Amino acid sequence: MNAEQGLDAETLGQMLEGLQEYLDGELPPERQLELDHEDICPEDTVRAMSTDMGIQLVFVPEAYGGMGGGAFDSYRLCEVMARKDIGLATAIFATFLGSDPILVGATEEQKEKWLGAIAEDGIVFAYGATEPEAGSDLGAMKTKAVPIEVDGEITGYRISGAKQWISNGSIADATTILALAPAGPTWFVLEKGIAGFSSAKPEDKHGIRLSNTAALFLDNVEVPIENLVGGVEGKGLVQAQQVFGYTRVMVAAFGLGGGWEAVDRAIEYSKTRNSGGSPLAEKQGYTHKLIVPHVARLEAARAYIEETATRIDGGEGHDGALNTEGAVAKYLATESGNRAAEDAIQALGGYGFTREYVVEKIKRDVRITTIYEGTSEILEMTIARDRWQQHLKSRGTYYLTAAQEMAALHAKNPNVGADVSALALEALAGVFAACQAGRLTRNQHVLFRLGELVANVECSAALCRRAAAAADGTLVEKADRRFDADALAIIARIFAREAAMKAAEEGMRWVVGSSDPALGLAATLPTALRLDDVRAAQAGLISDMTALADVLYA
Repeated sequence: MNAEQGLDAETLGQMLEGLQEYLDGELPPERQLELDHEDICPEDTVRAMSTDMGIQLVFVPEAYGGMGGGAFDSYRLCEVMARKDIGLATAIFATFLGSDPILVGATEEQKEKWLGAIAEDGIVFAYGATEPEAGSDLGAMKTKAVPIEVDGEITGYRISGAKQWISNGSIADATTILALAPAGPTWFVLEKGIAGFSSAKPEDKHGIRLSNTAALFLDNVEVPIENLVGGVEGKGLVQAQQVFGYTRVMVAAFGLGGGWEAVDRAIEYSKTRNSGGSPLAEKQGYTHKLIVPHVARLEAARAYIEETATRIDGGEGHDGALNTEGAVAKYLATESGNRAAEDAIQALGGYGFTREYVVEKIKRDVRITTIYEGTSEILEMTIARDRWQQHLKSRGTYYLTAAQEMAALHAKNPNVGADVSALALEALAGVFAACQAGRLTRNQHVLFRLGELVANVECSAALCRRAAAAADGTLVEKADRRFDADALAIIARIFAREAAMKAAEEGMRWVVGSSDPALGLAATLPTALRLDDVRAAQAGLISDMTALADVLYA
């Protein structure tokens, strides 16, 4: 498999264009705002996107009637859907998520039945894992699956329990349910209408109100043995973890799409809104605070999303191998999207606070992306724990090696900020070394902050690589091409400076703030983290921000 796994670039381009046109026709602004106000999921549109558009075919392998799209294709489609409405995108994504246990763990016969039904009939799926008391901790679930035995042979299971926050909960034709069987957590497929299986009324939510979200109740639901995914008990958690890298990249695309939609609306508003005799677009107090920083963060997240999706399509994502990379992509994309939407409201002033101008809806919608499919805090912990292990296994050279790679990239292309990204990586290595010396990762908050630093620094390196690839013509054919090579170089330089400052300044803050003063880290860290060099690297920042504003406003 390679970067072009899945759809070819022309087919993907046609699908993206067709999807955009279809969504514009199905969800004109008036209908979208009415559905949001009334908290109604447009089930007709959700189903029509399969029957009319065939959107579900991208997520289904060719062997079962689909188009066999890859992670890169899915990310591009998810971004387009999210720019239109993250609630609707969630409804479509839920079918893909619900079929994941089948895709990775089912028997061939089960795959042909259920994946085939998605491809041919466009049936809607839901993913029933989260519980009222357990939240994201799947190991703490209470839903039980008790075997039904006839003449000493298991013929089915009797399932009892409850699931919470289930997307498509009350509209799904079938639901994958995670339950505790005698051998451990196990997935089952439950069809709508089966006795004892019911849903509550949809949740009245802060955002994504075009998504159906409901609790599910299971009261001694009898499920035939044929609906036990894979035919073997106890594989549920492993099957769930196998696809986190992939699914988190898709939610990252939601944050990316929502954030960019908010930024673009703020850009358009500023072109015609005058203040003090000139458009807001001409004022640095607007562009350099409310627009440019968010563009840099969103594009850094995009670079990491595209790298991770390419690696997944290259075959690296099996057995959860890229779960940490998926966490990094989701963390920066969703946190950046949320911040961008927040500032878009500020950018539009009083108008931003009204429903008609939509950005307040985008903010309400994009907020959930920092919660579902792994909260930002869970992701920080996931990222920090994995990279801490890498630091220990490599004897402290993990990020120093990455810094050397950035230095080599700078030698080949001195315009993409790789030298500053190298500083960021060296500073991060120094922070990890200080944490090891002071045993500081015993502090949970320090561990969380390490996760944040890692996400920013690694995404900076990815953006430098993306800018360099655009410059030498090696960018993946299916990559987003909103910005040319020169613009990407500017964006990469801006974000590299931010990542370096975060790693050095904030890294020093948390190390000094949590360590024993007797260790003397406050005195030695500035040199170890090359703090003076990081500060000096900020030279030219405002000029680059101005240049990016010029690009954005053409």
